[in-house]
Amino acid sequence: MEPGNDTLRLEFLLLGLGENPELQSLICGLFLSMYLVTVLGNLLIILATISDSHLHMPMYFFLSNLSFVDICFTSTTIPKMLVNIQTQRKSITYAGCITEMCFFLIFAGLDSLLLTIMAYDRFVAICHPLHYMVIMNQRLCGLLLLVSWFVSFLHALLQSLMVLRLSFCTDLEIPHFFCELNQVVQCACSDTFLNDLVIYFAAVLLGGGPLAGILYSYCKIVFSIRAISSAQGKYKAYSTCVSHLSVVSLFYGTSLGVYLSSAVTQNSHSIATASVMYTVVTPMLNPFIYSLRNKDVKSALRRLCDTGNKIVNCAETE
Repeated sequence: MEPGNDTLRLEFLLLGLGENPELQSLICGLFLSMYLVTVLGNLLIILATISDSHLHMPMYFFLSNLSFVDICFTSTTIPKMLVNIQTQRKSITYAGCITEMCFFLIFAGLDSLLLTIMAYDRFVAICHPLHYMVIMNQRLCGLLLLVSWFVSFLHALLQSLMVLRLSFCTDLEIPHFFCELNQVVQCACSDTFLNDLVIYFAAVLLGGGPLAGILYSYCKIVFSIRAISSAQGKYKAYSTCVSHLSVVSLFYGTSLGVYLSSAVTQNSHSIATASVMYTVVTPMLNPFIYSLRNKDVKSALRRLCDTGNKIVNCAETE
């Protein structure tokens, strides 16, 4: 096929998770339910951290930002997928595909960087408890958040510009439910060597770098906890890390699973199904992990629900 003359008029076909019409309604209902749970759960975490003075700490500041990013992360792909299923229209414009891909990269990068910052926060809290509030001051927290946004935006912009230089053919099919970077690049008719090089370099830098930082932080944390003499002190120190470790394991475990599945098998349907884990399931489970494993968040959510019930009761009596 010859490259199209007018790239802007091109349309990609998102094949989704299957061609079986009977399963489409089931998939739509399942993804809609998971999306609503994700948005509601993460919104509750944000409201709890804002309304409760006990949670006005660096750890929960980053947690609320992680919840906001998770909402944006799922909102980038799931609504479009649900509309496609309902309208039975799988196409997405070239501009729409590039925009979706760009925002997906921004929020995926932010997820990784925020988890790294939260690991550093736990490192300071456990290894330097007396200087915690001095080190993790408002200025540093704001700066770390700003740098995370800047790096993620810069990476997404670079990848998007690299895709814009490519020429595409007609009848483009993406065996996925969203415009995933690798799949879009594979659709190009022109040479993609430079794109592949940038993708692998960014994966090592923005994937391996944060993971190495998290592992280093927890190695230092383990050594510090082992030096604590009392069993109660060790348990308390470990308990402050359990929620974050669970989220990190879920995020990087599913991401690594998708990478390995794409390397081992060429079945695009299996790869698309595996990617659901880190694009949908992980953001949905994060609020449950933090609310069930963290006593402060659990108490804040309970107080938030009590306040909501009082407001509803007052409104009914009036």
